[in-house]
Amino acid sequence: MTDDERQIRALVERWAAAVHAGDMKGVLADHADDIVMFDVPPPHDGVRGLAAYRETWPPFFEWQAQGAVFDLVSLDVTAGDDVAYAHALLHCGTPNDLAAQPENRLRLTLGLRKEEGRWTVAHEHHSFPDTSGSDA
Repeated sequence: MTDDERQIRALVERWAAAVHAGDMKGVLADHADDIVMFDVPPPHDGVRGLAAYRETWPPFFEWQAQGAVFDLVSLDVTAGDDVAYAHALLHCGTPNDLAAQPENRLRLTLGLRKEEGRWTVAHEHHSFPDTSGSDA
């Protein structure tokens, strides 16, 4: 594992811990001002910019405070000199959600760029697999 891959792994682990703790400052750390995020809840065309990204978290923190979990299960990182990507799987749901679908994982993909020698998240995408059984 390269030093850049270690740095990015540590960044993602810090971010996941901050999400788990409901720590807004930690969630926003290491994110680019012009971040683009596609998330599970609307808006379906994503959010753009750090201020809009910040606005998406309070409802999630409220839901999580009611007993939901957000735990990193696996993480893979690939880093070049100035761009990188990471993909991860997480347990994300209430105890009832996880009991009903124990194999379900939140999928996370991050696009990162190195700015002034520091890695920042420029793109973030969260999704769940479609388990509805439809072929649509």
